[in-house]
Amino acid sequence: MKKLSDRRTLMTLLFVLAVGFQSCEKKQKVETKEVNKEVIVESGKPEYFLLRPDVEKAYGYSHAVKIGNSIKISGAVSMDGEGNPTAVGDIEQQMKNCYADLEKILKHYGCTFDDVVKEDIFTTDMAQMLEKSAYRAEIYKNGFPTGSWLEVKGLALPEFMVEIELEAHKSE
Repeated sequence: MKKLSDRRTLMTLLFVLAVGFQSCEKKQKVETKEVNKEVIVESGKPEYFLLRPDVEKAYGYSHAVKIGNSIKISGAVSMDGEGNPTAVGDIEQQMKNCYADLEKILKHYGCTFDDVVKEDIFTTDMAQMLEKSAYRAEIYKNGFPTGSWLEVKGLALPEFMVEIELEAHKSE
């Protein structure tokens, strides 16, 4: 009798486990399908933009690339048309010069700073950057984007104190 009872218990346990595993497999398949529905693939050919073609070709980069509705903008620094540093020693003016260049690029794509979703700032002097950062409220009037601020040992040229890069999303 005891062997029969042990077998029934074992069979019941195996049945419960089998049903449980099947139930998990079904849930996993449903969850996988839901994740697949959320995948967004941007199609289209990249559109490159050069703000200062001679400078950018000499250094080997594009100032911006748009693909689909996403626009990636390389770090802007305070420079003139030939690539020479401007506003040397004045972090606030360098920041304003960066935003002026970034605005030109955004306008090229029919965007404004309201379309910016990410902003990364690199600076050689975080204390000064924090002191002068209130200027950004004039740029981002409807809310600030995500991003990071990093203090770095140096930028492309020693006169540069700040570099700002952006990512924007162009609404249809």
